[in-house]
Amino acid sequence: MSSPSVFSGDETAPFFGFLGAAAALVFSCMGAAYGTAKSGVGVASMGVMRPELVMKSIVPVVMAGVLGIYGLIIAVIISTGINPKAKSYYLFDGYAHLSSGLSCGLAGLSAGMAIGIVGDAGVRANAQQPKLFVGMILILIFAEALALYGLIVGIILSSRAGQSRAD
Repeated sequence: MSSPSVFSGDETAPFFGFLGAAAALVFSCMGAAYGTAKSGVGVASMGVMRPELVMKSIVPVVMAGVLGIYGLIIAVIISTGINPKAKSYYLFDGYAHLSSGLSCGLAGLSAGMAIGIVGDAGVRANAQQPKLFVGMILILIFAEALALYGLIVGIILSSRAGQSRAD
């Protein structure tokens, strides 16, 4: 028989931490998928009439894809911070990781929706009026910044884990 492992901290706390990691990745990827699909439909529709603009119109698709990377970064940060056998892991830590994942994931989801809608309409409008390209890019940058804010807040919240008690 193997000896029972020593667990320090709250036994349910890792559930919340891992839920935060999953939320960061799932919601960010949902935003990335929606943004890619929605703006990809616009690129395909525009490409029928103006195929020379297809490569120039891929920008919203790339920007939407980056959102999934933000969620992956937070999920890795959170999951590496959960090791209750090495260091005590309390409910405070689990809640910090949950809030970190939710802030990054939901910000990524909302940014993906914005990028998808702007990307779809923007590439179609750009096909008709090329002067709109710079305006479309600026709007996409501001939409991407929303996810970046979520990533920054997620990193700050995740760094708070482990500060609940002095071990």
